[in-house]
Amino acid sequence: MPPLITHEEALALGEIEDHAEIEGLVERAFRARLDRFGDSTDMCSLVNAKSGGCAEDCGFCAQSRFAEADTPMHAMMSPEQILEHARAAEAAGAHRFCMVTQGQGLSKRDFQNVLDGARLVARHTNLKRCASIGHMSVDRARQLREAGIQRVHHNVETAQSYYPEVSTTVRYEGRIRTVEAVKEAGLETCVGGILNLGETREQRVEMAFQLAELDPTSVPINLLNPRPGTKFGGRRLMDPWEAVKWIAIFRLILPAALFRLCGGRIENLGELQPLAVKAGLNGVMMGNFLTTLGSEPADDRAMFEELGLNTALQPDNGSNPRPDNRTGWLDGESPRTPIDSALSDGDDSALDGGDAPPLWDPATQLRHKRKASVPPRPDGAPNAFPQVVQVPAAAAPAEAAVRFVDQAGWGD
Repeated sequence: MPPLITHEEALALGEIEDHAEIEGLVERAFRARLDRFGDSTDMCSLVNAKSGGCAEDCGFCAQSRFAEADTPMHAMMSPEQILEHARAAEAAGAHRFCMVTQGQGLSKRDFQNVLDGARLVARHTNLKRCASIGHMSVDRARQLREAGIQRVHHNVETAQSYYPEVSTTVRYEGRIRTVEAVKEAGLETCVGGILNLGETREQRVEMAFQLAELDPTSVPINLLNPRPGTKFGGRRLMDPWEAVKWIAIFRLILPAALFRLCGGRIENLGELQPLAVKAGLNGVMMGNFLTTLGSEPADDRAMFEELGLNTALQPDNGSNPRPDNRTGWLDGESPRTPIDSALSDGDDSALDGGDAPPLWDPATQLRHKRKASVPPRPDGAPNAFPQVVQVPAAAAPAEAAVRFVDQAGWGD
């Protein structure tokens, strides 16, 4: 499906700052979302199946060996541990579960754990299944498909023209090759990026149209949550109205893609999260993120339900990766799971926790290891730390306030 606006129109929309005009843009994006997807939603949850020790230099990531941040670490999970987290995601109301590992490639042993974990999740849950494991060949992508993976995530991160500022050890062209390998293997693609890395508004439009050329099934949007000790650790959070505006613009450029909002949405959007949902989202990453905490799944579901959108679990979610969970769209049978009985009886209390295993929790399940030495970044850029500015008590809320200062002078 072609973009609903031209490149020039997108640039013009990127310049608007009046809140009433942004709200008008949101209404336009919401109509486009309803026209394509109706009341369907696509709520995800993830597990950080392997963390830390990454050899790449991505400027936003604390796991990089080039970051001065303490490394968030844990070894590769067993298939049984992956299944436990999948069951927790299902109990929280997720439709989809993604197994994520650090780095740009897995050893044979770790890759086998992902395959075995995927088979367990397919056998014992009603979840759609995704993986995000770095670069891969067509052969590995086919093995993922045979194990029950339906969609593979691999971000481009930013516009091609700005990409050298984000990473020098992972080539943009390599990311595109992985996306093409995933398509060749017959899998769906999940390809997005991060806003507020220092790119210009023109480069945001560039990224959106480059994504349109790739035509991914799903587009995850992240908003930079600056990690102290990384290249982008000193950046300010994105203005929430600016973030909402760009979500709406991306929706109009990519009308057929499943849009979800992922990392940084709580820190950057605050009370404007519901408006961001209306700007065209199909779903969010529920629960926690790879190394940071998220929000309560019940609150995430409520944001969508207040717009009349359907977040219910459907009995055939696991059978077909798309088109989502709109009642009546999907055909086929999928395994019964313990949560199905409660849902078929009209009891959705299981979605709010109960005796289910806990969601992935980076606050308790990660350990942080100080790096013995940090090599200089290949591009020579320094790591940055936020400056803490004490806000006068009269102007501050009840709790002490911390303001991120943009040390490099970048603006939105």
